[in-house]
Amino acid sequence: MVKKEVIDEVTMKRALTRITYEIIERNYNIDQLVLVGIKTRGIYIARRIAQRLQQLENVQVPVGALDITLYRDDQKNLQDQPELYGSDIPTNLEGKEVIVVDDVLFTGRTIRAALDAIMDFGRPQKIALAVLIDRGHRELPIRADFVGKNIPTSSTEEIIVEMLETDGADRVLINKKGES
Repeated sequence: MVKKEVIDEVTMKRALTRITYEIIERNYNIDQLVLVGIKTRGIYIARRIAQRLQQLENVQVPVGALDITLYRDDQKNLQDQPELYGSDIPTNLEGKEVIVVDDVLFTGRTIRAALDAIMDFGRPQKIALAVLIDRGHRELPIRADFVGKNIPTSSTEEIIVEMLETDGADRVLINKKGES
């Protein structure tokens, strides 16, 4: 199986707009929202959602960047010296409504690490999760509050999210593991 495009630029934009409208519908205090994107593509998705919130509600929602490298449970040997990119949270999270944003929800381990990392920046009143793609296969009891698209996959497939900011195009591909 060769890489197959399952979401194009227009569909991605629609999915992000749908997430934005759901955030508006479920959050009465938009001025208390903080979007925190998980590096790397989660940051770009969070920024796009913030732009749509600005357009629709005329409110500027702070956007932070979260590096979860040191919080991952698969980093057994710290002598491997993982590459750190650093987090950038532009506001105090104490008492805020934080929406963690990521590109793909898979096993839930990335989100568990993100929750641990966020607690180091303060204690939010509420934490929600927004993802562009939910592909299933959870290993932890974590679910997204806002989902752009559900794409059920087999364990031999991978989801590849490409974004204009890093990859030159907006699209989502599906690929059988081990193939390129």
